[in-house]
Amino acid sequence: MAEHLASIFGTEKDRVNCPFYFKIGACRHGDRCSRLHNRPTISPTLLLSNMYQRPDMITPGVDPQGQPIDPRKIQEHFEDFYEDIFEELSKFGEIESLNICDNLADHMVGNVYVQFKEEDQAAAALQALQGRFYSGRPIIVDFSPVTDFREATCRQFEENSCNRGGYCNFMHVKQIGKELDRKLFGRYRRTSRRRSRSRSMSPHHRRDSERRPSYRDHGDHYGNGARRNGGDRYGARHDNNNNNNNNDGGRRRHGSPTGPRRNRSPQREGSEERRARIEQWNREREERQ
Repeated sequence: MAEHLASIFGTEKDRVNCPFYFKIGACRHGDRCSRLHNRPTISPTLLLSNMYQRPDMITPGVDPQGQPIDPRKIQEHFEDFYEDIFEELSKFGEIESLNICDNLADHMVGNVYVQFKEEDQAAAALQALQGRFYSGRPIIVDFSPVTDFREATCRQFEENSCNRGGYCNFMHVKQIGKELDRKLFGRYRRTSRRRSRSRSMSPHHRRDSERRPSYRDHGDHYGNGARRNGGDRYGARHDNNNNNNNNDGGRRRHGSPTGPRRNRSPQREGSEERRARIEQWNREREERQ
């Protein structure tokens, strides 16, 4: 029986757990849904609900005054937002994917999904973003059960054949240009290639590198002064530390790490393991009741 329940968890056959929340991290019924929304206590993925405010929010292709908007202006507006969000979130760790919904339904419009390489990086970002504002609006952030965006995205939308339009219940992920993609994600690809070359380094080069001095032996090469200048759309959190942030507009300052390095997160679970674990939670909840 337990194996059967685990095999159907998160599918349409599951009459207990909501399949849409499991796949997409959002459900059009919200808290009124007749099925359970098992909210994860830890995940490499964060959901920033309704964060992106598209300029044609009321009517696609038309501004609030009823004037048509050039599609290039809409794309430029989106890419400015995408880059701003990426730069802020990348402070907490390596970003594997950043997806922003182009859907129009209330439970998905403007949703931002960011997947970090490690779960502790997502946890640090969650803690830092709580209580903050973006463009005058509060940031609503939580862990998301979505770890495989292939199951969450609408394949018909990718093929330009979705007949549900913006009210589809699967993600319509808005794409950025190739130039911006290379600019943002290229840093990780270059790092990956350098790591690959270092692993294959010959013994002769390894001996030479061991004799060379390292910046880590002499402190931080760049010091604490190499920070990006300019304005910041992020507002400070409302706490007692706000008085110490008056000079930098609420932007958190980062120096060189001085504490011990965190342990890497355990290997990420697959869909089958997560289904079995949540099914066990459901059984324990029923036994307690």
